[in-house]
Amino acid sequence: MSEAQTESSAQSAEPAFKRVMLKISGEALMGDQGFGLHPPTVERIAREVKTCHDLGVEICMVIGGGNIFRGLQGSAQGMERTTADYMGMLATVMNALAMQSALEGQGIHTRVISAIPMDQVCEPYIRRRAVRHLEKKRVCIFAAGTGNPYFTTDTAATLRANEMSCEAIFKGTKVDGVYDKDPAKNDDAVRYDNVSYDDVLQKRLGVMDASAIALARDNNLPIIVFSLDEPGGFKGILAGEGTYTKVAG
Repeated sequence: MSEAQTESSAQSAEPAFKRVMLKISGEALMGDQGFGLHPPTVERIAREVKTCHDLGVEICMVIGGGNIFRGLQGSAQGMERTTADYMGMLATVMNALAMQSALEGQGIHTRVISAIPMDQVCEPYIRRRAVRHLEKKRVCIFAAGTGNPYFTTDTAATLRANEMSCEAIFKGTKVDGVYDKDPAKNDDAVRYDNVSYDDVLQKRLGVMDASAIALARDNNLPIIVFSLDEPGGFKGILAGEGTYTKVAG
């Protein structure tokens, strides 16, 4: 088979999932700055999303707010926890709007859908409307978490993924999967190809918080952990390639 035929065959291959949730941290958007938004990094992630959208995959997104404000840190510094968490939710809206702008710059119709109503800047969360957006091949970015304090964006991503009937959650991180210990600090760290929900909870592997893992387990929703820094990683996994860890039953 010629190189052109091989490329054509790869492009025509059916993606492994038809509807997915992409969960990324707010820190993923700040590049090397240490704080805030780094527009070239936001645009790079938007291009990654576009390559998967071009395959016909329906994509939901949840983005954390830690690059702007973290509720737990605010609480630890003496701020009332509920207030701090609401501030963190507003930070996720800012990140969602930045990603929407970058995706629309790539020609992808995108909707930011907030659990906290703010009609001038984004849509309120209405499940049936969000599903219709996905059916129309629009990317849906769910912002403001669940709209409730004491819940993380990991839990929000798992909740929305279940509500949208997603087939998997893709958790984009700085490493290419789940390890038995921190690979940045331990040269002998071992990566799992597959790991169960219960092992993640019992060994405290740090994939997502316990509430999110339990919710995924109870609804049989697999979690794919991969490196967001690896060019083409998101698309490669959808095509059945690449390096990642699958968390499942």
